[in-house]
Amino acid sequence: MASTSKKAASKAAHSDVMQEKFVESKEFRMFCLAGLGQGMIYSVMSSYISDFYTNVMKLPLIFVLLLMLLARVWDAINDPLMGMIIDRHTTRWGKMKPYIVFMSVPIALLTFLMFYYPDLDKTDLMIYAGVVYVLWGMIYTAADVPFWSLPNVMTPNPNERGNLISVARTFNGIGSAVPMALYLVAGLVLPGLCAKMQASDNDLVQAFFNKFTVVVGNTINYDKMKYILIAVFAAVIGVILYVSSYPHVKERVVIPDKKAVKGEPSQLSRIFKCKPLILVIVMGILSSGRYMLQAASVHVARYAVYIGGDLSTMTGLERSEAISKSIGTVSTILSVCSAVGMFGAMLFMPALIKKFNYKQIVVTTCTLGFVASLLTSLVGYFVVAGKLSFFICIPFLIISAVPLGVLNVVSYAMIADSLDYMEWETGYRETGLGSACQGFVNKLGNALATAGIIVMYLAIGLNPEQMLAKEAAVAATDLSMTMRYAMFSLISIVPGISLLLSTIPMKSYDLVGEKMEKITLELAEKREERGIHIG
Repeated sequence: MASTSKKAASKAAHSDVMQEKFVESKEFRMFCLAGLGQGMIYSVMSSYISDFYTNVMKLPLIFVLLLMLLARVWDAINDPLMGMIIDRHTTRWGKMKPYIVFMSVPIALLTFLMFYYPDLDKTDLMIYAGVVYVLWGMIYTAADVPFWSLPNVMTPNPNERGNLISVARTFNGIGSAVPMALYLVAGLVLPGLCAKMQASDNDLVQAFFNKFTVVVGNTINYDKMKYILIAVFAAVIGVILYVSSYPHVKERVVIPDKKAVKGEPSQLSRIFKCKPLILVIVMGILSSGRYMLQAASVHVARYAVYIGGDLSTMTGLERSEAISKSIGTVSTILSVCSAVGMFGAMLFMPALIKKFNYKQIVVTTCTLGFVASLLTSLVGYFVVAGKLSFFICIPFLIISAVPLGVLNVVSYAMIADSLDYMEWETGYRETGLGSACQGFVNKLGNALATAGIIVMYLAIGLNPEQMLAKEAAVAATDLSMTMRYAMFSLISIVPGISLLLSTIPMKSYDLVGEKMEKITLELAEKREERGIHIG
């Protein structure tokens, strides 16, 4: 009887972990602002690197395709390795926090170098791009994995952790929209600015103009200048926001480092045996097509949709400016649609999480996204044919972007719940390695999206280098209907099919409701028995 009473009292005490708030308000805000800064940096790469490599550097399409895929092969080694380093070592500054400081300057420098176009021949340019891209991925991993592991150690309360991840990922999404906004501003400001710079007598201005523009006939191509300015802004401001979180976040859930014991499963073995975690990873890989809504926007703007006056009546600079304005406008509309759908979903996530479980949210929104993408594809055919206005696509594009916001939040929360399950079942918590899996899935998803874009170029015989070498600027309307609609499919049916496929593994995911609550309560008891104190 006394034992039963003691057990009930213990259960009541541990149930407090489901209600107690551990993260202070300022700490919460600073972590979210750091997420915003990180989003700025990652978005420059994920949204624009494919366009920069293919349409600015004019690197061979096969090289870009192989670079994206082979870099991910290296990430399959590098990302888990980083996770294991985090899990095995705790420094005097903490387990996760030191990487925020030490990786900030390298990631800012490499972001600049990634969008810098040096004066090299084609072979050396490929070597330069390959080395910088792989190094950027390695350093970004060393910054990203510890940062998004922090919610696991900031609070043991899964509800508070889910809310922290939800809001921080929303801020991260806002950060990712900043480079897109800068792309629009640059498209509006740079044509006039470049014309004035070309006419300037100042040697320094002329040197800058010559370095970051290409003049073909009467056409000024300012893409190099546009991308380097966006990269510098995102790198500097993003890193300042990112590193500002260091003094404010606190690691409370400190699981003692465990030395490997002979005969026990390895870290990787525990990951592969954690069924919920594997299901989340598979879901993330299958939903990779969703990244095309952002990564392919500028490609669709270049080669699928034109908005503007009659190009047949224009020549030289006037035609170039009209095409440039159309690319900027269409790209911005697509980015805004993506942002509205994504942010709208993120803003409602805290309320949705209280009412529905993660599984229900993922399956419902991804199915909705597929239906919207299908409708976008149907309407898009008539848009590309010139029979309907491009603006009719906007509501469908917004709805198809809703799963972006949902998966950006839910996947991280589901990874954290899966790590709770692992610790509850085995006594081990591979926080760094689990988060590294999420980081790898994100990078793999972006690489697959970029690879899909390159494959589409190859499949329809579209060569950006030939297009851009022409004296007269090339508009989407200069291409065949088949080519244009194929490019348009990158933001319509392709991501839609990917979203539908991602719902399949969710049918077996069961860390919801009473089971998750039971795991949380029993895990609190086990931690107390092991003498683990939540600071």
